[in-house]
Amino acid sequence: MENRRFILLALIGVVLFFLYQAWQKDYPPAQAHHNPPAAMPTPPGNDVPAAAADVPVAPASAPAPAAPAVDTATGGRIVVDTDLLRAEIALDGGELRRLELKAYAVSKDQPKTPMALLDDRNGRYFVLQSGIAGTQAPLVTHRTRFVAAQAEYRLADGSDTLDVVLDYRDPSGYAVRKIYRFARGDYRVELIHEIDNASAAELTASPYVRLVRTLYKSGDEPPFVATFTGVGFYEQKEGTTAYRFKKTKLEKLAEQAYEVRQTGGWIAMLQHYFVAAIIPPQDAPATYAAKPASGQGYMTQYVGAPQTIAAGARTRFATTLFLGPKLQDRVADVAPGFDLTLDYGILTPISEPLFWLLDKFHRLTGNWGVAIILLTLLVKAAMYKLSEAQYRSMAKMKKFAPKIQDLRERYGDDRERMQKAMMELYKKEGFNPLAGCWPLLVQFPVFIALYWVLLESVELRQAPFALWLNDLTAPDPYYVLPVLFGVSMYIQQKLSGQQAMDPMQQRIMNIMPIMLTAFFAFFQSGLVLYWFVSNLIGIAQQWYITRKIEREEAARAAKR
Repeated sequence: MENRRFILLALIGVVLFFLYQAWQKDYPPAQAHHNPPAAMPTPPGNDVPAAAADVPVAPASAPAPAAPAVDTATGGRIVVDTDLLRAEIALDGGELRRLELKAYAVSKDQPKTPMALLDDRNGRYFVLQSGIAGTQAPLVTHRTRFVAAQAEYRLADGSDTLDVVLDYRDPSGYAVRKIYRFARGDYRVELIHEIDNASAAELTASPYVRLVRTLYKSGDEPPFVATFTGVGFYEQKEGTTAYRFKKTKLEKLAEQAYEVRQTGGWIAMLQHYFVAAIIPPQDAPATYAAKPASGQGYMTQYVGAPQTIAAGARTRFATTLFLGPKLQDRVADVAPGFDLTLDYGILTPISEPLFWLLDKFHRLTGNWGVAIILLTLLVKAAMYKLSEAQYRSMAKMKKFAPKIQDLRERYGDDRERMQKAMMELYKKEGFNPLAGCWPLLVQFPVFIALYWVLLESVELRQAPFALWLNDLTAPDPYYVLPVLFGVSMYIQQKLSGQQAMDPMQQRIMNIMPIMLTAFFAFFQSGLVLYWFVSNLIGIAQQWYITRKIEREEAARAAKR
């Protein structure tokens, strides 16, 4: 009876946990900003920020640049093709307007259509803009018309890098070269600005890079789950060399906009499974900002410290971009603290080892579903002694069922006296009714941690198992697995026996498999697979341990 009560309380705890997680996603706690906001840059689509203030897009007297080598035949865009990425760069401003991730399909229904992390089609807007700000006027902006030597760039066989070069020459004498450097097998892109000051006057320049997007979901999203889309900022703690990671949902930027000046760090746009990040040199001072963008959704921005370029001198600015999936074996190498973009919540200490084990099993079997089954076997084996204690407790409960029923009939509705009598019975027989709770107590955190692994790990995105289960991160489309889970739970209950329960408790426990079947119908099929296999193993363990206990009792009886 006590064990059944614990099950009910534990199930209520799971529901409350998910409600808490949803509340945290919708209403994250406000975080204090130690650096007070300065004058905020003008939203994208209007002006380009200087090092410390807004400035016009370009001097009114500046003539238009020379006609580009790439023209309207390609829509004014350069197409870039590497082993991992397909990108489109606009000549107007040198904006990175679209970036497709070749290894990731947009959805299971469109397996040959790669997901676009950056996009400006079909009503979506998520682009990367960059330029060189100046004290009096910008040198180049995300509106400047650049010149390119060719319309298509392809990473050649045997080559590890690919440079896409855009040029601008100003009539006053200075020239700016914007270079996107792509690398084989890497989601990092180096953005370089080279400035040649051939004018007669010195220039003051600072690089800026910004991500601008509207709020939308890209790719297939898990149903009934609120995933995070917003800004991630690696912020330096005031007065220290330590950093902390903070997240702000896009919808919250209107009331939580900020501008921070610090050395090092990075800023990013986060979404489910993927991240677009701006990572400047870690030893250089910089200004980071995040805010709503007038008419264009939301923006994150980095502005470098200004530098003076003497007449006849040259200088170079380099910024690293990361545009891709949050792969667990790579995120830590991108930048300090970048592994924090992969968020498993409060159960990270459990989720990370679980994924490590899953990954090892996947490497061994080549199937994430089989990996989940092997993980379940390992977890159940690790908890065997606890399970044995649980089933021994159930066996004793069956043995005491007649005595408990006698107490129930004797005391009727006097629950206080009945509970006292039962405690005396437990003490006399040396029986702890809560001994059977420990396996459940241990297994629920594993269950919830696996939920976050399936939700957050891009490695499992759209991962098939077998037959109709073609995506372990999505619910079973035919509800077969939840029904099998319900059947297995019902069998477990029958094996456990309900002799020690009153009629009302028995009715509640009989309804529980139906309730949980409906509940699990909306869970990821990988999670239901874990619990179903766990139930099957539990049934086998229960049968074995029960037979073992019966043999032990028979042996003791034979000695008397």
